[in-house]
Amino acid sequence: MRAITVILTAIIMTGCSALYNVSEVRPVVGETSVVKVVPVTSQNVMMANAMTPYTPRSLPPVFDQTATLQGSAVPRISAYRPQARPGAVPTRLPPVQQPRPYRIGVGDVVLLATPTAETSTLNQINGLLAAQNARQGYTVQDDGAIAIPTVGRVTIGGMTLEEAQSVLFQRLVESQIDPNFNLEITDFNSQRVAVGGAVAQPQLEPITLTPLYLDEAVTAAGGVVATDPEYATVRLYRDDQTYQIPATKLFAKNDIPKVLLQNGDRVFVDTEYSVELAEGYLRQELDLAKFQRDVLEEQRDIFETRVQMDAIDRDYVYVFGEVKQQGRWPLPFDRYATLADAMFEQGGIQPVTGNPRRIYVLRKNRIAAGEPLGITAWALDAQNTANLLLATELQLRPNDIVFVASQPITNWNRLISQITPSISILGTANGILD
Repeated sequence: MRAITVILTAIIMTGCSALYNVSEVRPVVGETSVVKVVPVTSQNVMMANAMTPYTPRSLPPVFDQTATLQGSAVPRISAYRPQARPGAVPTRLPPVQQPRPYRIGVGDVVLLATPTAETSTLNQINGLLAAQNARQGYTVQDDGAIAIPTVGRVTIGGMTLEEAQSVLFQRLVESQIDPNFNLEITDFNSQRVAVGGAVAQPQLEPITLTPLYLDEAVTAAGGVVATDPEYATVRLYRDDQTYQIPATKLFAKNDIPKVLLQNGDRVFVDTEYSVELAEGYLRQELDLAKFQRDVLEEQRDIFETRVQMDAIDRDYVYVFGEVKQQGRWPLPFDRYATLADAMFEQGGIQPVTGNPRRIYVLRKNRIAAGEPLGITAWALDAQNTANLLLATELQLRPNDIVFVASQPITNWNRLISQITPSISILGTANGILD
């Protein structure tokens, strides 16, 4: 029976290759494939990288965008506009004018005042003197005249007070009425100046017997309303001409000559830079930027979820053999990956069983139709640890296979582990037969 055991053991030993097949890379020339083993050297690394052109996949554009709202999908519905700090505003003044006497105009109300006199013949004029100290107001009508009972219509439009008094005197004399009276203007309605813009009370200001100057008109409207008057400009529009004066210069004493206003002038206080609007614009931009940032983060999260679910086209290499973690490893976005990246991302070489002398990158070559499959095995011998630097230069390509062979002693140990159960079975059988 022992002879049978010896014979069977010899058969098992001679057929060990059938019990344990060692994975290895060998040069092959056949009908279906051609395998060429090329050592990895500094020269061959450059050749390997150049032989197979490759452009890494890019991340979606959403990963390149920042929350600046430039070219984003966020609608530009803005309540505020950018505020630019203006430079020095040049001063442009209208021609200097001297005050002139006030001329009565349409809409003005004039007052005829008669002295107190019980025996005055004026007491007999209806509508002119109804009582002592009688005061009767008359509005200058469209034709420039006022209508006085008993006297009739008297044209005084366009005249000064002195000229109007002279005309009225003559008409009273002609009407045989005592021309003892006083003429006043009670309501100034014919000549006005519009004041608006950054003032407290925009309004129409009348021109009266007292000359009206630009600084006085702005003050009468409540003054300049601006956080920083330095950026306020007072503009005067007259006869299709525009004049402008910085507000600080307008109210500076003896800095510029006083600007006399005239009928029809328009005054506008313009704040070219508003601190409130600037702050509002900044808050608006920050809010819109936050909204854009939330949109970008949501789009990025969606992409990362699709990547985790393997719903995005990726380029992969496959790592197996004596490494700590075998499997499919995705090539990164927007950059090249190297042999070192793949090996160490997968945990590196198994320190006991891995053979650093036999590290391979298997790559399919470009072949013509009908020709055998061409495979190049780029072989790295890292027994000299310095050669691992070459692994940081050898770029990977999609569908590359990274393979680390096992140590010879590992192959023997695995062979023994398969033979041992068989020998035990034979020993048991031998005991039974004995």
